[in-house]
Amino acid sequence: MKNREKPVFRLLITPGEPAGIGPDLAIGLAAKSMDVELVLVADPQLIEQRAASLGKRVQLQLITSDQTPTPHQPGTLKIIPVELAEAVLPGVLNVANAKYVLACLDVAVAALGEDYPAALVTGPVHKGIINEAGVAFSGHTEYLTEITAAREPVMMLATEGLRVALVTTHLPLSKVAEKITRERVELILRILNGDLQQRFGITQPKIAVCGLNPHAGESGHLGREEIEVISPVLEQLNREGMSLRGPLPADTLFIPKHLDWADAVLAMYHDQGLPVLKYKGFGRAVNVTLGLPIIRTSVDHGTALELAATGKADDGSLDYAMQVALEMVEAQYAAQSA
Repeated sequence: MKNREKPVFRLLITPGEPAGIGPDLAIGLAAKSMDVELVLVADPQLIEQRAASLGKRVQLQLITSDQTPTPHQPGTLKIIPVELAEAVLPGVLNVANAKYVLACLDVAVAALGEDYPAALVTGPVHKGIINEAGVAFSGHTEYLTEITAAREPVMMLATEGLRVALVTTHLPLSKVAEKITRERVELILRILNGDLQQRFGITQPKIAVCGLNPHAGESGHLGREEIEVISPVLEQLNREGMSLRGPLPADTLFIPKHLDWADAVLAMYHDQGLPVLKYKGFGRAVNVTLGLPIIRTSVDHGTALELAATGKADDGSLDYAMQVALEMVEAQYAAQSA
C-alpha cells in the first residue's frame, strides 16, 4: 500500500448472540458520525425488528464484501446479510440460532480482504448455547484462531492506562501450571512484543511479567516455575533486545511503580490479571486477540439477556473496542506504508 492515497478504513461488526444486547448496540452505531465504514454482519430482519422494539429508525443498506469501503453515513447501517435459523425473542436463548452466531464470524473473517485496511469488532456471544448446539466452543479467541489457521492466539484486555495479556486463557486452575513452559512463555512474549510494535506503534515495548506463584515463588519456597521457567526466558529475550521486567509478584505488580513504566503486563493465567483490569475499566475495556493474521477487538461484557430490547444497554465497551480497533488499523497501515 506504499505511495497510495489513504483509503477508507472498514470496521466489520458481528453483534453476537441475537437474543442479547449485541443487536441493540449495533443499532446504536447508526447515530454515530465517523469517517470510517461500519458494516454489520447479521440478519437484516433481526436488526429491523430490534430497531422497532427500541423505537429507532435505521436505514439498512445491503452490501457485499468486495465493495470499496465508503465513510459511514449517520442514520444508515451497511450490512452483509446472514440468515437466522429461527425468529428471535429478545432475552430468550434458542439453540437453533447458535450456528448463526458462528456463521456471522465466518462471513466477517472472509470479508477482511487485503485490498483495504480493516478490522473485526465482535459483540458478546453465549458460549453455553453454542455448546448445547453440539459445537465445541470455548470462546472467540480459540474459534478465530482455528478459522484463520493462526499459530497461537494471545488474549489481551485493555482499558485506559492498562493492557493485560495472558499466557493461558480459558483453563481450569488445576491445569495452568503444566502449561507454563519455557516454550510457551517465550512464544507469547514474542507475539505480544511484535503486535505492540506493529499494531500499536510502540517502537520498544516495555512489558512487566507476573510470576505464577504467590510472591513470585518466594525464591523457590512457594514454587519453582519462576526460577526454572519464567526467569530464563526473560533473561534470554532481554539479551535479544526486548524490555522485560519480572517475574514480579502479581499482588504488587499492579501499582504505579511498575505500571507507569510498562506498556503492557503479561499475566500467567486468566484470573491473575483480568480482575485488576476489569476493576479499573469495566464497561470501558476491550478484548484484543493478538497473534492472528487479522485485527480483532471485542467488548468486555456478556450478552446481558435481561437488557435486550430495553434500551438500557451501555455502549461504552463497544465504543472503546471500535476505538482500539481503529488505532490498530492506523498503526498497521502506517507501518506498511512507511
